[in-house]
Amino acid sequence: MPDHCPTASGRTAAHTAPHTALAPPGPPPGWLVPLFAVACGSAVADVYFAQPLLVTLGERFALGPGLLGAIVAVTQLGYAAGLLLLVPLGDLVDRRTLIPCQLGLLAAALLAVGLAPGAGALLAALAAVGALAVVAQTMVAAAAHLTAPAHRGRVVGSVTSGVITGILLARTVAGTVADLAGWRAVYLLSAGLTATLALLLRRVLPAGRPPAAGLPYRRLPASTVGLFVRTPLLLVRGGLAFLVFAAFSTLWSSVVRPLSSPPWSLTHTAIGAFGLAGAAGALAAGAAGRWNDRGLAQRTTGTALVLLAVSWLPLAFTRQSLWALAVGAVLLDFAVQAVHVTNQTLVHAVRPDAGSRIIGGYMVFYSAGSALGATGSSVAYAAAGWTAVAALGAAFSCAALLLWAATRRLHDRTAPPPPATADPPTTADPAPPAATDA
Repeated sequence: MPDHCPTASGRTAAHTAPHTALAPPGPPPGWLVPLFAVACGSAVADVYFAQPLLVTLGERFALGPGLLGAIVAVTQLGYAAGLLLLVPLGDLVDRRTLIPCQLGLLAAALLAVGLAPGAGALLAALAAVGALAVVAQTMVAAAAHLTAPAHRGRVVGSVTSGVITGILLARTVAGTVADLAGWRAVYLLSAGLTATLALLLRRVLPAGRPPAAGLPYRRLPASTVGLFVRTPLLLVRGGLAFLVFAAFSTLWSSVVRPLSSPPWSLTHTAIGAFGLAGAAGALAAGAAGRWNDRGLAQRTTGTALVLLAVSWLPLAFTRQSLWALAVGAVLLDFAVQAVHVTNQTLVHAVRPDAGSRIIGGYMVFYSAGSALGATGSSVAYAAAGWTAVAALGAAFSCAALLLWAATRRLHDRTAPPPPATADPPTTADPAPPAATDA
C-alpha cells in the first residue's frame, strides 16, 4: 500500500509556480501503456459488476423492480462526484502517489460492498466504489500527458481499450463468480486484486512533477468548470458523452431483466457472457485513436453516431432473438467507444497542461448520462417493458446525432488542429475515407 495519501490540499506535491511540462518526443515506455490499460480495466470493471447481478441484489436487499436502477445510478453518481473532486488532483499531485492511494481506498470500498449487511450500507459502499474508480481516468490523463501529440490518439486508444475490456469482462466475470460462489465473492475478489495493483503501481510508476503543482486544491473544481464554460468544444463533446452513455447505460442496465425471465431465463454466467458481444468496442477504441491522429475526428464521430442509432433496430427484438441482441450490442459498443476515444483525444488537446481537469470534467457528463440511462430504463421497463426501453435508447442516440450535426460547424471553427503524424499510415490500420477534417 502507498506510504501516504494526498490530502485535499494536495500537500504531497511540491508547491512551486504553475508549470507546463513539455511532452516527450514520442509515446511512453512500451511497458507503461499496457500496465495502464490493465489497471484502468480493473478499476472500471468495479463500476459494472452489479449489472448482471441486479435481479439477485434486488431480491437479497428487498428492492422493488422500479428501484433496481438505483443500484447502478448511485454508483454512477459517485463516479461523477469523484470525477469532479478527485481526478483534477492529477494536475496537482504526483501521480506515483495519487494513483496507488486511490486504488488502495477503492479496495477498501469494494470490501465494504462485499460485506454490506443491508440496502443502505450497500448503496453507500457502491457510491464510494464509483467515486474511487475514477482512478482509471487519472491514468488516462497521465498517459495522454506523457505522450507527444503525434502519438496521443493511439496511446489514449490503447489505454481506453483496456477500459473497454474491463467493462466487458466485468459482466462475464461477475456472472460466473456469482454462479459459483455468490455475489459477495465478486466484490471480495476484486478488493484483493485492486490492493495488489496498488502495491505494484506504487513500485513501478515513474515519479514526475504534476503540470499545476502550485495551484491550490480549492481552485481545481472552479478551474474545471471555468474551462468548460469558456470552451464551446468541451461543452459539445461533453454533451455527446452525456447522450451516448445514456444510450449505453439504457441497454446494459436493463437487459438483465428480459434475459433472466421467460422465454430465456438465463443464468448469471450466460447473461454476463453477452457483454462479450460488445468486444467490438475495444477494437473501436484503438482504431478511433489512430483515425483521430490522422485528422478524421469529425468523420469518425458522425459515422459512429449513425451506427449507434441503427443499433436499436435489432436491439428492439431482444425478446424474440438472442442473435438480434448480439448484433445490436456489437454495433452499440463499437459506436459508443469510437465517439468516446475521439472525445477524449480532442478535449485533452485543448489544454494539455490541464489534462486531468478536462478529462475529469468531460467524464462528469459521461457519468451523468450513465445514471440517467440506468434510472430511465428501469422506469421504462417497469411501465411498458422492453419496447419502451428500446425506444428510450433510440431517442438518446438520435439526440446525440442531432447535436453533432447542429454543432459541426462550431467544432470546425474551434477545434485544435490535428497533430502532425509522426509515422505514415500502415495498411494494418483501418481508416475511413481519406478526407481530413478536424
